[in-house]
Amino acid sequence: MTKYKFVSWNVNGIRAVDKKQALKWVDEANIDLLGIQETKSTKEQIPNSIFAREYKTLLASESAIKGRSGTALFTDIEPHFQSTCPSVDILDEGRINEIHFKTDNKEIAFFNVYFPNGQSKEERLVYKMQFYDRFLEHCEKLKKDGKSIIVCGDVNTAHTEIDLARPKANEDTSGFLPMEREWITKFLKHGYIDTFRHINGNEPDNYSWWSYRANARENNVGWRIDYFYVSEDLKDNVKNAYIMGKIFGSDHCPIALEIEL
Repeated sequence: MTKYKFVSWNVNGIRAVDKKQALKWVDEANIDLLGIQETKSTKEQIPNSIFAREYKTLLASESAIKGRSGTALFTDIEPHFQSTCPSVDILDEGRINEIHFKTDNKEIAFFNVYFPNGQSKEERLVYKMQFYDRFLEHCEKLKKDGKSIIVCGDVNTAHTEIDLARPKANEDTSGFLPMEREWITKFLKHGYIDTFRHINGNEPDNYSWWSYRANARENNVGWRIDYFYVSEDLKDNVKNAYIMGKIFGSDHCPIALEIEL
């Protein structure tokens, strides 16, 4: 088996992050696969200056509405299939990079996903829930085909009360609504592992997103809404999962998964 390091980060605008030089740490981080969400760019607009390392593959998904959403996946792993997953991202918002690759004894389907936010209006919350269900259905089909699943990205929901600093104050806020939290529970019951909780148990005060208001990050008043999930057959392959809270440049911080495949 080979040990891999995967990193996921919602950068809230890859060109803005480039101006802050906030991705330069990638050059020293030995990352085998880097999933970026909310690039707010086309593939051509991703700056060459974000880091010096040259990955063999860059898969980018862009929104039909320019300057919104967008995902990018950088990797040296050779995929034999890649897709923007239009059956899930039906509004063409650039929310998914999907690649398939083979290891010695596994066929991996890897997803880098920027799940919708449901806070702006009721229609977007409805769309978010539909997107969730379409994504689960897609993953289940791939599992039935014998593939192992790895998912990274901004899920835009904190699962349990331990996953945000102020659960009571946010009971009626999209991102912590019962229906959103229930979907994550349903997803896990279908045979997926929240790798951070698998490694760290119920360790509190671990967040990946903070509001820009009221010194939220300095006071660690945050939410854990960024995840690495794996299908249950990969549970014992997971060696570490952690939040990279000391890296700045976005309202999110990166998260990481170390796994043997």
